[in-house]
Amino acid sequence: MQTKKRQDVAIEDRWNVEALFPSFDDWKKEFGTTKVNGEGPTWPELLAFKGKLGENAETLKKALNLSFSTYRNLSKFYTYAHLRHDEDIAYDPHKAAYNHAVAAFHEFNQETSWMEPELMSLSDDKVKEYLSSPILEDYRFHLEKVFRLRKHTLSPDNERLVALAGKALMTPYKAFSAINDADFKFGSVRDSKGKARPLTHALYSLYLHEKDRTLRENAFKSLHGRYCEYENTLCELLNGQVQSHVFNARARNYSSSLEAALYPKNIETSVYHALIDAVSASIDALHRYTRLRKKLLGVEELHLYDMYVPLIPNVDIKMSYEEAEEAVIESVAPLGAEYQNTLKRGLAEHRWVDRFENENKRSGAYSSGCYDSMPYILMNYKGLLRDVFTLAHEAGHSMHSFLSHKNQPFHYSDYPIFVAEVASTFNEELLHNLLLKRFEKKEERAYLINQKIEDLRATLFRQTMFAEFELMIHDMTEKNVPLTPSALKVEYRKLNRKYFGEAVVIDAEIDNEWSRIPHFYYDFYVYQYATGISAAMSLSERVLSGGEQEREEYLSFLKGGCSQFPIDLLKQAGVDMRSPEPVKATIKKFSELVDQLEKEC
Repeated sequence: MQTKKRQDVAIEDRWNVEALFPSFDDWKKEFGTTKVNGEGPTWPELLAFKGKLGENAETLKKALNLSFSTYRNLSKFYTYAHLRHDEDIAYDPHKAAYNHAVAAFHEFNQETSWMEPELMSLSDDKVKEYLSSPILEDYRFHLEKVFRLRKHTLSPDNERLVALAGKALMTPYKAFSAINDADFKFGSVRDSKGKARPLTHALYSLYLHEKDRTLRENAFKSLHGRYCEYENTLCELLNGQVQSHVFNARARNYSSSLEAALYPKNIETSVYHALIDAVSASIDALHRYTRLRKKLLGVEELHLYDMYVPLIPNVDIKMSYEEAEEAVIESVAPLGAEYQNTLKRGLAEHRWVDRFENENKRSGAYSSGCYDSMPYILMNYKGLLRDVFTLAHEAGHSMHSFLSHKNQPFHYSDYPIFVAEVASTFNEELLHNLLLKRFEKKEERAYLINQKIEDLRATLFRQTMFAEFELMIHDMTEKNVPLTPSALKVEYRKLNRKYFGEAVVIDAEIDNEWSRIPHFYYDFYVYQYATGISAAMSLSERVLSGGEQEREEYLSFLKGGCSQFPIDLLKQAGVDMRSPEPVKATIKKFSELVDQLEKEC
């Protein structure tokens, strides 16, 4: 249970960052050629195009080529720096490198902030000429997206001011990350035998799955108690982040922060509201599950720290990392040999994954990388079944990135956030199907069914609750209602009561959970977990019950990057997210699984 220092982690358990730069010194040497000092333009060759974008298609293409190639190069520097930073966020040299890379991005944004306003100022005839020009064929959809934002683009001077503000507006998130991932120490908690157990972010998740109820309760109260001690500071940080979203929305003449977050992706705000409405209308399905959970656990009171412990006694499926890797690779066979072999090489040979927790390592899990790198997966693997699914989830992201980067030019290679969670949850569904075939005993199957129910609860219901809270705090700020700790605690408790129902005791400590959720700093991101799992459930059923065409349509979606609007990419793959039907179908699936679990038990 002891957490290793970074230098003690075995090479085979670390991601292969050396594939980007052989050493930190090599990174510093190459990055040093980017003179970000605020004493003149860092990229004068870009500034040379200012005032010339309307000359002709050839000039515009040269400017776009240079802009994207510069950004591409910066992405490589940033990727290395942020990966090194996340290995040990308390290590000052890597922290400084990360801050320098972030500063370079801000400098780039400032020095190119004139480009889109200048494009917006072009006459309608010039816009039509450029959109129909064969010279600009490779950039047509990019230009369509830019011209679509004309009414929300400011003058060149004002765009520069907004770009200058960008670095300062990152402060709330960076401060939250620092206090959450580095400064907070949770000490230890006692289990039912009185033994002291160390408490970290990763171990907290582990303890909530333990059968030892005393340990679960103590971990739950201790971790949230730490956040309660700093509720005023954490409230101000969250308020600062929301204020930055409101600033950007109002500066760009959007009706709300929600519209500002969704409009550039061509997603109507009605999609967001429809998700909350659909889940709220069927919340009884979740309440029925909490009543069943209380019954199966045989407790007089069902507390929030009882919501993650497996319901099936004497079954606790755990896997070593190597076993998890093998299962994830086998599970993707329905996507074809090429997909499967690529993933196998990435996980087993190329060291895509940083596997285990070490001291001061960033908590959680993610998939990262850039156009010129392999995908990189951060894990804090503990051997739980949940960790196996997390590996499948992040591998789905990584393969999405790999295929997008391989099949699209740089400027279309990053898939939109709205579809980001589709490939990841799709792969979780494939893993679930594999494990149901591997484990044939009634108790094991019930355990896996319960796991799937928990996935849907955590991804569809919990993330929608987060989305509702996020919408609420932005609405409050836009109406000049102060965000105070007491107000946030009251509203967060109401949401927990709404979602968990009367069968669950809403413990006082949960009132402060809002203060530890990093996704509330991400500008309307969490709802996409819920829409993503709904799309993934529909697409996985379509692929598994279909043939070659259905599989190829799904793979074409993975290869599409941002070459189309996200709603259109999904529709071509076979699911229409403008309709509430995928969400309703996922809730129906959840209810069917609850029925199945009740029969099995």
